[in-house]
Amino acid sequence: MNKTIAALILSASALVCTSAGAQQMTMVVGFSPGATYDIYTRTFARHLGKHLPGKPNVVVQNMTGAGTLRSANFIYNQAPKDGTTIGMFARGLAMQPLLDMTGIQFEARKFNWIGSISSDVSLVLSWHTRPFKNIDDLRKSEMVVAGTGSGADSVIFPYILNGVLGTKMKVVTGYPGAADFLLAVERQEADGTAGVSWSGILASRPEWITNKQINVIVQLGLKRHPGMDPAPLVTDFAKNDSDRGVLELIFARQDMAYPIVAPPGTPPERVTVLRQAFEAVMKDPEFLADAKKQNLETAFMRGEEIDRLIDRIFASPPDVIARAVSAIEAGKSITADKK
Repeated sequence: MNKTIAALILSASALVCTSAGAQQMTMVVGFSPGATYDIYTRTFARHLGKHLPGKPNVVVQNMTGAGTLRSANFIYNQAPKDGTTIGMFARGLAMQPLLDMTGIQFEARKFNWIGSISSDVSLVLSWHTRPFKNIDDLRKSEMVVAGTGSGADSVIFPYILNGVLGTKMKVVTGYPGAADFLLAVERQEADGTAGVSWSGILASRPEWITNKQINVIVQLGLKRHPGMDPAPLVTDFAKNDSDRGVLELIFARQDMAYPIVAPPGTPPERVTVLRQAFEAVMKDPEFLADAKKQNLETAFMRGEEIDRLIDRIFASPPDVIARAVSAIEAGKSITADKK
């Protein structure tokens, strides 16, 4: 028998035994219930068990805090390393060690990346009653944007836009998750936000689109999403290679929008089993129908592809990283905490 096949069979058998004892697998998600990440996690979890040895019940555990940093640290340091606990946290935390080590208790390249359910494009938006319609408006007047915590897109993105494009966004942090800061926008506690995904709006606030309740100002990603036209892509505003380098460093995370990870130290054979199960879910007609019903996009990325993406980002030129760090530090000086 081929040694690789034999190892996978043994690993699958071990996973069956582990699952048989607990009869469940845990998926930790770093966002509050109702957030886009939570919706993606729960949709994926509903279909994962049938593609794993032993067909375990998959339970979702919400673990909020510090822009999902709490959940990332937990998965890296405390979660069982036997393949029975996996998780999802903010996409940008993979790159955060390059930008700000505050609270970081992990090494991004040591996670076992299982795959990403979809790529994504985020957006800068304002509530329709606010006087912010385009990038020039953001350069002329201060716009208050709601966010979560350190390392989250909703905080990092406006910092970078201020530093590279000259906008004047003031970030209010402390919201547990996207569902919370979107509610703040709707209640007009904030003018808008600068880090919510298009898929998140479609999944949780589709009426904002159909009723034209928001102004979509800028698309945040490396690829334009037709659903957000005619809003310009953020890289359209790059004036030179330095601008473009910083924007690519920050927005490359959009390609791995909803990443699923296993802890470091998980046996390689079990990582292979999990990656195979992930891809089986991504091609499962029942999962695809479930996702479509909820307006969830499913342009998935394999774990091996995430490894390569992260390696590329960590090889960014020092001057590009330094400029991004400078923008983030400057942003912190005008950040307020929600009371």
